[in-house]
Amino acid sequence: MIRLVPMTRAEFQTFEEHDIREFAAEEVRAGFWTEAESIEKARRAHAHLLPDGLATQDHFFYSIQESEHGAAVGVLWLMVSRDSAKPSGFIYDIEIHEPYRRQGYARAAMLELERLARQMGLHQLGLHVFAHNTSARALYESLGYSVGSLNLLKDL
Repeated sequence: MIRLVPMTRAEFQTFEEHDIREFAAEEVRAGFWTEAESIEKARRAHAHLLPDGLATQDHFFYSIQESEHGAAVGVLWLMVSRDSAKPSGFIYDIEIHEPYRRQGYARAAMLELERLARQMGLHQLGLHVFAHNTSARALYESLGYSVGSLNLLKDL
């Protein structure tokens, strides 16, 4: 149904700008940042995580492609950590483009990522999801992900 294809430099540039804006919006929506500061903070976070952009060591960027026609249906960003007792991957982002949502592509991409992660010698995958993103949470839980930690907030 899908395949994960390494991003080209041009795809990465488009992805990075979009991801910065989406990350900023999510932080505002969650109440962590103000709108005025959000884009700059998101840019700094990206620059810190990805000092060499697409070529940053241990970060892998994929275009999610529909395998029959090759249409790019989404993107996926994985960071690999082999420094711990349990080599693991962290999914920084998975996004299915709007016209392709609710068609099983995210589930298929997550399952394909699990296959790739095993080939990389990883023993665990992790991710972060904002609490207000109930559809993503439901998908991850249906795939066997469980809560590893919680941040709780109370507005005063």
